Amino acid sequence: MTQNKTYIQSYITIQNNEIVLNGTSVFKTEPTDFADFSKQALRNFEIQYPKFFKMDALSKLAFLGSELLLSPIISSEEENNIALVLANKSSSLDTDVKYQESISDKENYYPSPAVFVYTLPNICLGEISIRHQLKSENSFFIFDAFNTEFMSNYSNILLNSDKADKVLCGWVEYFNEDYKAFLCVIGKEENEKYRDENINTLYNK
Repeated sequence: MTQNKTYIQSYITIQNNEIVLNGTSVFKTEPTDFADFSKQALRNFEIQYPKFFKMDALSKLAFLGSELLLSPIISSEEENNIALVLANKSSSLDTDVKYQESISDKENYYPSPAVFVYTLPNICLGEISIRHQLKSENSFFIFDAFNTEFMSNYSNILLNSDKADKVLCGWVEYFNEDYKAFLCVIGKEENEKYRDENINTLYNK
C-alpha cells in the first residue's frame, strides 16, 4: 500500500508546571504539585467537567492535553473519527502503588474501587473518548522511551487505511510527580507551519 504523506496539525507539551500549545506557552504556574497545577489549569481554561476530579493523575494529564487539542476540531453534529494512540514508560504504576497501599494494611484493609478502576494505563483513553464521544480506534503502548518512529508509522497506517480521519498521538508519562505529556494531532491535510517538522523534532523542543 502506497502511503500518502501525513502532517502534524497541532501539538501540545505539558511539563514542569507549564502548558505549551503549538510552541507558545499558554499556561504556567509557580512550582507546585501536579494535583494543584492541573486544577489551576482546568480553571484557567474554564473547562467544565466535574468527572475530572475523580480521575487519577495519568488520566488528568492526558485529559488536559487532549482537551486543548481536540475541543477546537470536534464536531457536535457528526461522528468524529479521531483515533487515539498513546504511550508511556511507567504504565499505570503511580496508581498501582496507591492501590497496593490501600490493601497492604491488614488492620485497615480497604481496596478502593475508585483507585482500582485506574490500574490500567489505557483508562485515560477511555476518559478522552467519553469526554469527546469518540468511538474510534485507540491503543496504548509501553516503551522505555518515546518511540517516535513507531508511533508515527502506526498513526500513518491508520490514516492511510482510512481507519481514522485524524490521529491524536503522543506520550503521557506520570510517576511520583514526574510527568510529561506530548500530544499531537496528525492528519492528511497539509499544514505549512509544520511541513518540515515531525513528532521527534517537536517532542525534543
